[in-house]
Amino acid sequence: MKAPSPTLAIVNISQLLTVRSSVTGPRAGKNQSDLGIVESGAVLISGDKILEVGKTATLKKKISRQTKVIDAKGKVITPGLVDCHTHLVFAGSRADEFEFRIQGKTYQEIAQMGGGINSTVTQTRKASAKELFKSGMERLNRMLSFGTTTVEAKSGYGLSTESELKILEVIKSLRRRHTIDIVPTFLGAHAIPEEFKIYRRDYIRILTEEMIPQVAKRKLAEFCDVFCENGYFSVEESRKILETGKKFGLKPKVHADELGNTGGSQVATDVGAISADHLVYAIDDDIEKMKRAGVIAVLLPSTSFFLASRYAPARKMIENGLPVALATDFNPGTSMTESMPMVMSLGCLNLKMTPAQVMVASTINSAHAINRGEQIGSLEPGKKADLVIWEVANYREIPYHYGVNLVRTVIKNGKIAFQNK
Repeated sequence: MKAPSPTLAIVNISQLLTVRSSVTGPRAGKNQSDLGIVESGAVLISGDKILEVGKTATLKKKISRQTKVIDAKGKVITPGLVDCHTHLVFAGSRADEFEFRIQGKTYQEIAQMGGGINSTVTQTRKASAKELFKSGMERLNRMLSFGTTTVEAKSGYGLSTESELKILEVIKSLRRRHTIDIVPTFLGAHAIPEEFKIYRRDYIRILTEEMIPQVAKRKLAEFCDVFCENGYFSVEESRKILETGKKFGLKPKVHADELGNTGGSQVATDVGAISADHLVYAIDDDIEKMKRAGVIAVLLPSTSFFLASRYAPARKMIENGLPVALATDFNPGTSMTESMPMVMSLGCLNLKMTPAQVMVASTINSAHAINRGEQIGSLEPGKKADLVIWEVANYREIPYHYGVNLVRTVIKNGKIAFQNK
């Protein structure tokens, strides 16, 4: 059978970061620094898949007259970035809370003043699906411009069956319409809504007996997440919600140990979660248990930066063999950014990860954190042709030169999806 000819070829790449490894699954320990760099590299693409990667001198003979060719001399190419933790769909702004924090108010104090998650819930419930779709498209466009080609999107700002389903239906519509691949997560257990503050058991019942069954029946989510934290959902409540989700085919994720060491990482271990996210207060025992259970640590340094708070022990996690992923945690209250490159800079500066480690954390490990590691996250034959051409000659410049957009071109499914002119 004749081998397919390339439809697109990118040649003369100064540094091609394939992120290939002999290791299958998420990268951990020393493998978290393995970028699989090819100097003077080339990528051959056929349709929406990668055909071959290697040296330009070797692959250029396979390029035909019909092949579109991009010369990437002096540039770096990486896999498309994967943002594996976002709260994409919401209405309104919490810029006032931003100012309150500058003046010294804590996250908890702002919530007690009527701010926080429930403030966004009020605004999101009032918004129409059309309004939420429009703002979602605008945010996705910004994400794409910063090199993100796959994003996880949580519900969680509805906190009623009707509003949670509305958000997930909007996410479904965005999946159909936008270039970026979107992975949906149900987060009805984001907070206890105001109307159930003294009837929390009733809300747990609605979550487990009404919301989760309907989400599963309509096939609106792949994952079920819970905010396991003091003042939100207890260890016991979190375990019950996630186990219910598993019965309905929703894979578990956990917001864990963000505000204190309150047992979230233990819940992630117990329920077999694909990831535990935040982990600011995770301790050595938590790290070891998550490692043994195959849980991926998704760290969100932009949240710590935005809140001017403590950072997760990333170096300890990597040194102890726990795979680390990075994400924006894009949301209106604690991380108002769509920029994965900014997160990578914060990963270097404040989590003390190396540029190689943050690149792995933002590509293949993030892909595994949303169960997409076999399809995306590295540049290998047969995987999706999702990649970024950067206006730099060395990959270390991506987190080093922060606060600007160094993306030249984003290729999604083998086609140019964004060009920075």
